[in-house]
Amino acid sequence: MIPATFDYVRPASVDDAVRALADAGEDAKVLAGGQSLMPLLRMRLAYPDALIDLDRLDGLREIRDAGDAVVIGAMATHHQVIGDPLVREHLPLMARATETVADPAVRHRGTFCGSLAHADPAGDLPAVALALDAVLLARSVRGEREIPAAEFFVDWMTSALEPDELLVGVRVPKLGAGWGVHYEKFHRTAQAWAIVGVACAVRRSGDTVEDARVALTNMGPVPVRASGVEDAVRGRAATREAFQAAAGHAAEGTEPPTDLHGSAEYRTHLASVLTARALSAAADV
Repeated sequence: MIPATFDYVRPASVDDAVRALADAGEDAKVLAGGQSLMPLLRMRLAYPDALIDLDRLDGLREIRDAGDAVVIGAMATHHQVIGDPLVREHLPLMARATETVADPAVRHRGTFCGSLAHADPAGDLPAVALALDAVLLARSVRGEREIPAAEFFVDWMTSALEPDELLVGVRVPKLGAGWGVHYEKFHRTAQAWAIVGVACAVRRSGDTVEDARVALTNMGPVPVRASGVEDAVRGRAATREAFQAAAGHAAEGTEPPTDLHGSAEYRTHLASVLTARALSAAADV
């Protein structure tokens, strides 16, 4: 299918881009890697009046050390994130989860921040951003704004970005020493969307769990932090039995969908099973 007609803008700077967004009004779309947007345009599920292409904004491709955090520019690709030494050292959960995204062709073009802005609850990376307490960095002609990941995803494929705001990057706190991580994903075929996914980080002190971060993919219209699981494992023995018991809380507060890939009940069961696996893998037990 052929996309609907739209104006095409290719700004040379971030300032130009945010001005173009402001001028275009609410019916504009931003093109970064295009791996999610282009299919929507072709199928006319999206029909913007203007398309703002960020390809010339090389400054947004940077991944940099910001002291206690790593800042990932909006145009950094999945492939770049996977191989970046800062990410692999300080944010290994992000690197591991990003390795599961689609296929090599998509990972070479698609962007980490684009996946977050797309806000698809079946996408792997929103749950990772939530588990790592990431902060998303937005800019408009009105100035800059920081949006915690817990407030960024507001509904199915809907984010907290205003129509005139451009996502310019994401700041992710470094986990620090002593954390083990794992991303557990269940999908029917290789390269498919997750039916359910679990982003998990566990910090042990000897045989005891000091802290845990758990977030779920595709268990509702937005990624979900499994706070019941986190509370159940903190201060407890790092054993498979303890993790299996804690994983029984995984589906609390979720709204799993029923679709062609599985029922809500099936996803509830998967969330418990996958959470127990992810905890055990992250804690190395």
